Amino acid sequence: MSAVETLDISPVGRVEGDLDVRVDIQDGVVTNAWTHAELFRGFEVILRDKDPQAGLVVTPRACGICGASHLSSAAWALDTAWGSTVPRNAILARNLGQIVETIQSLPRHHYGLFMIDFTNQNYMNSPFFEEAVKRYSPFTGTSYEAGVTISGRPVEIYALLGGQWPHSSYMVPGGVMCAPTLTDVTRAWSILEHFRRNWIEPLWLGCSMERYEEIQSYDDFMAWLDEKPEHANSDLGLYWRMGEEIGLTNYGRGHGKFVSWGYLPHEDKYNNPTIEGRQAAVLMKSGVYDGATDSHKVMDQVFAREDTMHAWYEEGGEAHPFDRTTNPIAKNPVDIDGKYSWATAVRHAENGRLEAGPLARQLIAGGDHGEDWQHTDPLILDMYRKMDGPSILLRHFARMHELCKLYRQSERILREFRLNDEWYIKPTEKDGQGWGATEAARGALCHWIDIRNGKIHNYQMIAPTTWNVGPRASDGERGPIEEALIGTPIKNTADPVEVGHVCRSYDSCLVCTVHAHDAKTGEELARFRTA
Repeated sequence: MSAVETLDISPVGRVEGDLDVRVDIQDGVVTNAWTHAELFRGFEVILRDKDPQAGLVVTPRACGICGASHLSSAAWALDTAWGSTVPRNAILARNLGQIVETIQSLPRHHYGLFMIDFTNQNYMNSPFFEEAVKRYSPFTGTSYEAGVTISGRPVEIYALLGGQWPHSSYMVPGGVMCAPTLTDVTRAWSILEHFRRNWIEPLWLGCSMERYEEIQSYDDFMAWLDEKPEHANSDLGLYWRMGEEIGLTNYGRGHGKFVSWGYLPHEDKYNNPTIEGRQAAVLMKSGVYDGATDSHKVMDQVFAREDTMHAWYEEGGEAHPFDRTTNPIAKNPVDIDGKYSWATAVRHAENGRLEAGPLARQLIAGGDHGEDWQHTDPLILDMYRKMDGPSILLRHFARMHELCKLYRQSERILREFRLNDEWYIKPTEKDGQGWGATEAARGALCHWIDIRNGKIHNYQMIAPTTWNVGPRASDGERGPIEEALIGTPIKNTADPVEVGHVCRSYDSCLVCTVHAHDAKTGEELARFRTA
């Protein structure tokens, strides 16, 4: 056996520089890993003692690309605390805003963050490399340019509802502060059609959405891939064929346990929202899926726990978010045997560490738990079973697979609006506890609020990246990304693109320059641009 080599990769990414990774490498394979969330935001501290509705303005600023998910969670948290009545039009308008924001994120992540790695020199001997460079080179690639450009179109629909994107606050307890007209609805339809006819079908799928939606199993998908050259040579087809060829089915597994809060409350089943009634009233069902036992069950917020043993907080032990105090430590040196991250270790009280994200959502969509009327989709679960569990290839495919179903939900909502009905019913403010949850593009997101004497006594948020990028728990169990990095083959320690594949399959927040350092000497091994 060769000696252990340690790499500190800081930052790992292309957009935001708040994720650092340390990996131990032996015989060309990652044998241990630590993820460091290096940015403290402190929204929970900011909101303490503020007006209860402050979260509607503050929390959407937590993220520049999924503010609608935070706004949705903040509004539902107040609705459950105040016992609001929410009109069906308002539920539809909230759902539409969140859906179109998620749809814009898909091509933006795929082309702007993920597929760039397929042009890495590690793959220059791949038979697909030349085509990958042509399509996916940053700024100059044909598909890169087309995909990133058209990604802005869906949020034009969000702007029709909220007046702007990002950072609108049009969702409020009791409904929404908008009343779309027939002109707005017609314009939204035209935007969707443009997105479909100029990217989804000709570039991404190489076929009609109707043909793709016929795929129900792994065997169906492989048959579709071989059915026509247009399918194989589409961006989806090239992703799958090159991903298999460069080995993205062989690593990035993780714990094999998954979580989703479910999302898109039904417009006629959640008009009087409660914490207890939510899971039976969402179109996309919640759940926990354990791959080891191939079992599903509904997810309940009472099982959520945050462990701060290895995080830079002075709170001690493990607590439900309603019981957290968010007491950050002023000085925060990295100590891999002690505290080394601003992220907490989010756990399920019974199932331990769980992976959040599109793969989780789709595995849960394939389960037979939940209500009969809730959405089901067997494809990803069937692929998971036949491909021997999770991988980078399947995780990212699951993300892009959601595109068509979210598009269809957007169409359904535009048909369901009753423009002359109510959009807002003023609630009665009162003290109490509330909880709002959804599925952001990157996974399970939820807000807890505790209102006392007319002010926020405690506000807590658990974002998708908190689930995935968290450090070890008190019992030593690694976080999902830490676990997924184990077994990753590293071809070139001066250019560890394989680490990027794993982290980007979770859609971590990233930045455009990567530095690799020798952990023992501090000597910089390499500096290179990835975008």
